[in-house]
Amino acid sequence: MEQNLISARVNLTPYANKVFGIIKLKFDLFDKSQAINKFVEIYGEEIVEKDATYEYSKKVMKIADKHFKKYGNKKMSVDELDELCEV
Repeated sequence: MEQNLISARVNLTPYANKVFGIIKLKFDLFDKSQAINKFVEIYGEEIVEKDATYEYSKKVMKIADKHFKKYGNKKMSVDELDELCEV
């Protein structure tokens, strides 16, 4: 899991230091670097989406191919789209 690590020196507020200290204890981590990584793992997707895996991309392409085989390039009216989105 720890590939391509980047070294960074950070200045934490006393509150941030306390939060990362608690995360370190709660998850039985070795140091605050691991606590920062855990925090990002838990809350990071709210800010930045993770990259799609190869398997997920393959699954999406399969769904898209199935859709085009069934419907072709049929266009949807604005009313149909509103109905589909329950607007």
